[in-house]
Amino acid sequence: MGQKKLIRFNEIKTFDNVLEYPENMKGKWHEFFNNNQPLTLELACGKGEYAVGLGRMYPQRNFIGIDVKGNRIWRGAKTALHDGLKNVAFVRSQMDKVDQYFETGEVAEIWITFPDPQLRLSRIKKRLTHPKFLRLYQQFLAPGGVVHLKTDSPNLYEFTKAVINLYGLELLADDNDVYRNGNYTDELKIKTHYEGLDIAQSNRIHYLKFRLNVVLAEEKDEILKSMFHESEAD
Repeated sequence: MGQKKLIRFNEIKTFDNVLEYPENMKGKWHEFFNNNQPLTLELACGKGEYAVGLGRMYPQRNFIGIDVKGNRIWRGAKTALHDGLKNVAFVRSQMDKVDQYFETGEVAEIWITFPDPQLRLSRIKKRLTHPKFLRLYQQFLAPGGVVHLKTDSPNLYEFTKAVINLYGLELLADDNDVYRNGNYTDELKIKTHYEGLDIAQSNRIHYLKFRLNVVLAEEKDEILKSMFHESEAD
C-alpha cells in the first residue's frame, strides 16, 4: 500500500463522520445524526460525490456513503467536515454487509452511482442491482423507498432493466442518455470522479429509478442468469 493511502487510512480513523464496520447501529442513526430526518444511502460511493452533493442540496435529510476503500472515502469525508455538512457520514464496509447496519424501514432511498459493472458472467451476482443485493436492500428500505442507478455501463443498465422487468419491480424513470435527452434533475447533475473517467467509453450516462415493491422470487434467478449467458459469457 502506498504511503498516501496509509496516511488516509489512518486519518479517517480520527474523523467523527466515518464509521468502520460499525456494530450495534441498527435503528440508531437518528441518534448519530441527532435528528429524525430521512436517511439516504450512496452505495459503492467512491469519493462520496453524491453523498456530499445531496447533503448540500437537502440539508433536511441525512446521507451515508458506503464503500470498502478507505482512501476513497477519505475525500468525501474530509470535504463534508470542511464544509460543515453535519448531515453527511460514511461507513467503510463491503456491500454484502450493508444489511447489518440498518433496521427495517430505516432507509428512505438508495443511490448506486457508477459501481463496478462486474462484466464477467462469473461475477454477475456481484452487480449491485442483482436480486441478491436487492433482497438485502429490502431488509432496511422503507415501504415505497426507491433505488436510483446512474451508470456509464450499457451492460449494467440493460441488466438492471431486465431485473426490473423479470421480477416485476415498479419502474419510475428510465433514461438511456441523460445529458443528451436533457431531462435530468439537479440530482443527476452531480458528477462523480468515475463518471469523468468514462471507463465504459459509451459517451452516454444511463439512469434508472425503481421501487422494490414486490418479493423477488428466487426461482427466477436462474432465468436471469440464462438470459445473459450468451451475451455476457466469459
